[in-house]
Amino acid sequence: REGRMREAGAAHVGLVYMFNLIVGTGALTMPKAFATAGWLVSLILLVFLGFMSFMTTTFVMEAMAAANAQLRWKRMENHKEEEDDDSSTDSDSDVLIQDSYERAEKRPILSVQRHGSPNLFEITDRVEMGQMASMFFNKVGVNLFYFCIIIYLYGDLAIYAAAVPFSLMQSDWLCRAIGNDSCGVEADTKYNDTDRCWGPLRRVDAYRIYLAVFTLLLGPFTFFDVQKTKYLQILTSLMRWIAFAVMIVLALVRIAHGHGEGHPPLADLSGVRNLFGVCVYSFMCQHSLPSLITPVSSKRHLTRLVFLDYVLILAFYGLLSFTAIFCFRGDSLMDMYTLNFARCDVVGLAAVRFFLGLFPVFTISTNFPIIAVTLRNNWKTLFHREGGTYPWVVDRVVFPTITLVPPVLVAFCTHDLESLVGITGAYAGTGIQYVIPAFLVYHCRRDTQLAFGHGAANKHRSPFRHTFWVGFVLLWAFSCFIFVTANIVLSESKL
Repeated sequence: REGRMREAGAAHVGLVYMFNLIVGTGALTMPKAFATAGWLVSLILLVFLGFMSFMTTTFVMEAMAAANAQLRWKRMENHKEEEDDDSSTDSDSDVLIQDSYERAEKRPILSVQRHGSPNLFEITDRVEMGQMASMFFNKVGVNLFYFCIIIYLYGDLAIYAAAVPFSLMQSDWLCRAIGNDSCGVEADTKYNDTDRCWGPLRRVDAYRIYLAVFTLLLGPFTFFDVQKTKYLQILTSLMRWIAFAVMIVLALVRIAHGHGEGHPPLADLSGVRNLFGVCVYSFMCQHSLPSLITPVSSKRHLTRLVFLDYVLILAFYGLLSFTAIFCFRGDSLMDMYTLNFARCDVVGLAAVRFFLGLFPVFTISTNFPIIAVTLRNNWKTLFHREGGTYPWVVDRVVFPTITLVPPVLVAFCTHDLESLVGITGAYAGTGIQYVIPAFLVYHCRRDTQLAFGHGAANKHRSPFRHTFWVGFVLLWAFSCFIFVTANIVLSESKL
């Protein structure tokens, strides 16, 4: 019974981690996307994209299990060769100690001790998506994988680099309209970038000053390795959930008191493009699954656990977005939802307004260096040649510079967060969430059959095991790419 309780506890920890991984900055841009596209269209698309994300998550888990099986088989083969060549200089006890040590090293972090040999397809080694791409794709496929990951991470950094100075610019404590304070501004007041902020400085000038300060403070972390962020991440997660809970409760109270201003349309197809990108971005977790799932000890009901997570996330996104669109008018919803609570008629307590208004600044600032270092390392991996090393200047200056400069330039040119999230999700997000998992599972199934025969049973095989589902995901990804591109071209031609 104690063992089962530990397994259940580890499973719940995994569920919480996954929930926390998926629900992030994208959720803050979802209310405006909902209001723009209409509540019925938004609800249908949200549920469908959640289903598609769940499907490709199971594809990645199957590929992880297949990669573990191949690595375990290779180790067994190498072990047999070593035994055949062994001159028996070591005693039997030394060999046993060595074997037990190696097994302990490969065991999951949250492992529950069990007797007996592990299943060939048990997920015990953390095999990242880049390693899986190297195992199952050819050289062109591997390069395309890294290209897609790099574009996505650039989009991520551009969103973060724009979100922090945008939140500061929109804050009435840090950028006041002349003659107004944070409680004197009318609810319907709309600011333009050319409005005054401090003295002769316009709001857009303040935005760029904040961007410069943000870059100077956090940019240098790109040139070093970020370590020991565990407690920082725990604090960030705690702040995130307090902020989400407060926003949902405040919106519900406002609606219950009859102060709801929102009358969202049923459907508005002109907003579907951005909604699609925001939803894809908000369900993004496939690239982090190996780090998340490998440490979970009890993987017997892994697919069921992931399904439950997706149901909870769908419910949360629905609650956050629906309370927002019925609480605030569509044209008054901000790109960053937290900024709607900076008004005194919405939140009377100054401390709560200050916390919600600057919440994105604190949380995003802790994530920016981590993502920047991840992008820098992906650049290094893409150009790495076996046995070669980079000159100091290339390693310590060139790679960090090409990591940091492009997203800061994008943020300098625009602070339209909804479009940044939409485009990142619609293009790079489609590749990571749909195309890469579909090709991974297709190739891993083929390689598994060649290596172990048709009788090999992958215990973590996706419920969507028919090849039809792989084709369906790829067709959906291609259709989305065409739709989003056509929509952007038509929108620009109208302008």
